Amino acid sequence: MKDLTVGFPTAGGLVQAVRGLSFSVEPGRTLAIVGESGSGKTVGTQAILGLLPEADISGSAVFEGVDLLALGEERLRQIRGAEISVIFQDPLTSLHPLYKVGRQIAELIRAHDSGVSRAQARRRAVELLGLVGIPRPDRRVDDYPHQFSGGMRQRAVIAMALALNPKLVVADEPTTALDATVQAQILDLITRLQREFAIALLLITHDLGVVAGMADEVVVMYAGVPVERADRRTIYYRPHHPYTKGLLESIPGSTGTREGRLRPISGRPPSMIAMPSGCAFHPRCPYAMPVCAAERPPLARVTGDGDHASACWLPHQAIGLGEEAEAVRLRASGTGPR
Repeated sequence: MKDLTVGFPTAGGLVQAVRGLSFSVEPGRTLAIVGESGSGKTVGTQAILGLLPEADISGSAVFEGVDLLALGEERLRQIRGAEISVIFQDPLTSLHPLYKVGRQIAELIRAHDSGVSRAQARRRAVELLGLVGIPRPDRRVDDYPHQFSGGMRQRAVIAMALALNPKLVVADEPTTALDATVQAQILDLITRLQREFAIALLLITHDLGVVAGMADEVVVMYAGVPVERADRRTIYYRPHHPYTKGLLESIPGSTGTREGRLRPISGRPPSMIAMPSGCAFHPRCPYAMPVCAAERPPLARVTGDGDHASACWLPHQAIGLGEEAEAVRLRASGTGPR
């Protein structure tokens, strides 16, 4: 993905859902896109799959040497489900309530390979349900979605996503509607299957706990803009952007919290129609400087930290969650001792 922008024309103005999103993900690796609700995480991935026909989209999304944004609907339809699959956050909206689960999986298979018979597609559906851990798959293949529990429905959706051995799987908040125990099971399942089939995984989530257990690299988004990009360990232990720092300090028991108390980020995200000048986070940032309101910072490499990049005017040495980094941030913003 390179310089993706997504906008929605409305009566109130242009909704700037995504502005300048760039990333890459390799086979067998997991890239997590993190941010609050409305930060543009889901919109960015839906745009590259042609799921936003009314949006104004620019940039490029190259998959296996082909720019997805330049393809027609028919060619995209051939890629969706076969080479790129999606696991949506609500399995009830992914499964048709009036058709048996096995039939829906078989339909997906036959839609992309007309040479497969109904019997062969059914056998493959049974095999897939067993692969994702559904008990007695030869019987449950004839059940309707309402006969499955929430966790089993999500397993069935994962089975559909893997039906045609895709090269890239987009997991869009795959465990949001599940309880903690089932959530852990589903995440373990996705991780196991990804490693087994060497799938490139694009994980969209607001849950930094999920990111800690699954991601290799992380992109943090705020108000449609990528504000920090780095490997998982750097994001957790040496964050540079104040928004990333704020997200981490909002986790119970995280580094940077004092006496077990959380530090919520003050204020609220801006309107995507009336975006603030400069850095979109500056109205909520405790380290904001005059330049933050005047100019939007580029996503630039943090010196000496490999692929670590941050869109912030703070000096690059103001990284991490420790007291020394805090002092650097305060001095840079003019609110601390010099």
